[in-house]
Amino acid sequence: MVLIDSFPAVTKCTSIGREKNTVVADMDGTLLVGRSSFPYFGLIAFEAGGVLRLLFLLLSSPLAGLLYYFVSESAGIQVLIFATFAGMKVSEIESVARAVLPKFYSSDVHPESWRVFSSCGKRCVLTANPRIMVEAFLKDYLGADLVLGTEISTYKGRATGFVTRPGVLVGDNKANALRKTFGDSKPEIGLGDRHTDAAFMSLCQEGYLVPKATRVKAVTNDKLPKPIIFHDGRLVQKPTPLMALLIILWIPIGFILACLRIAAGSLLPMPIVYYAFLALGVRVTVKGNPPPPPQKSTGQTGVLFVCSHRTLLDPIFLSTALGRPIAAVTYSVSRLSEIISPIKTVALSRDRATDASMIKKLLEEGDLAICPEGTTCREPFLLRFSALFAELTDQIVPVAMVNKMSMFHGTTARGWKGMDPFYFFMNPSAAYEVTFLSKLPSELTCGSGKSSHEVANYIQRVIASTLSYECTNFTRKDKYKALAGNDGTVVQKPKIKADKIMGC
Repeated sequence: MVLIDSFPAVTKCTSIGREKNTVVADMDGTLLVGRSSFPYFGLIAFEAGGVLRLLFLLLSSPLAGLLYYFVSESAGIQVLIFATFAGMKVSEIESVARAVLPKFYSSDVHPESWRVFSSCGKRCVLTANPRIMVEAFLKDYLGADLVLGTEISTYKGRATGFVTRPGVLVGDNKANALRKTFGDSKPEIGLGDRHTDAAFMSLCQEGYLVPKATRVKAVTNDKLPKPIIFHDGRLVQKPTPLMALLIILWIPIGFILACLRIAAGSLLPMPIVYYAFLALGVRVTVKGNPPPPPQKSTGQTGVLFVCSHRTLLDPIFLSTALGRPIAAVTYSVSRLSEIISPIKTVALSRDRATDASMIKKLLEEGDLAICPEGTTCREPFLLRFSALFAELTDQIVPVAMVNKMSMFHGTTARGWKGMDPFYFFMNPSAAYEVTFLSKLPSELTCGSGKSSHEVANYIQRVIASTLSYECTNFTRKDKYKALAGNDGTVVQKPKIKADKIMGC
């Protein structure tokens, strides 16, 4: 039997001239800094199954730990798989694996393992994790050519919670999978981190041990082949067992707190909402000099506030910062959000002429907020700005919006949008920063001969510079194709008369 300690450390592996080599690497503790897969099972449990599924997984984890240490690694992993996947739709597992897990996996990539893995021309990952759970990240973001993982059993589109033959891919099962895939040819490099990896590492020409991480700083996102721009899911932090317990205990309290915060924003006069939010733990920071309201007696039209888009609450916090309600245009807003909103908004029809006429009319009535990205983006990027707004007025004030959440994201592409405001306000601490930039100079407007695209691109760059964000050409369709498998188009329903609806 080959001992894992007999292999040299990965730091001794050269990464020069490996373009024609094949590397085979384990995942947890090898390609990833973290050795525990519980947080990633926890993400699938919560995002695809809800808080009760996460509770079931958490209660099962002590049994998984006992089996892992006193019976076998395989037995412990099977408990986690059953607790997470039993009865769950395969399509939901695939959706979470594609839209949620890459964000967390990418922040945990081991620098030394990545140095070697990325230098090789052919990359294979051999892991005990279910293949359905890790393949999307490994292929799309780490450039893996082949992923060999545990195969889960399914029935009529749902996971049974069990695994198919030969079982969980650990120890000899890993070695057998390697032999079956590569035959008599030996991969040049094998990377592993625990004693059960020694079996497959001994089948490679060179084997290297990835020592247990001690203060290892993960690879930064910009060093990976593909940056994380779009991601979904409600959880801000990786659900370790302790964090999972805190989330489960906090949700009932957080929901009551969210209701109080929403009631304060909806029922109180806008001039005092700022102080109500502050008293309830929501900080609103205002920077810059907001313009005064238009003087209707002089025939002055309203100002168009062009905002970066972080959550559907952007117009609410813009109004909070101004101390007066500002109308907003929206798209794809739930009926519940319409009911609880404190501001007036009008839904876009996606018909250019109709929307232009509607926006002009709203500006004649007063100030208006618009988010020309058309959808939210969580990362430090700005999506492409739709240029229609620039054609309709020269009275434009760019507004840089940024928010901070400690536990839950207030946006979703896959879930029910009606819960978006609740999840944002369920955060133990939440903050919004609203920065009013200088009014667009007349020489940079369409009225002075600039094209609408030039104006939109200029404002995008100004806001990005203020926030230290990066401009992109990605659109709403790109986001929804990446996260939800559709183009984000909402089927138009019969119009409902309403005076107050939530912002986009």
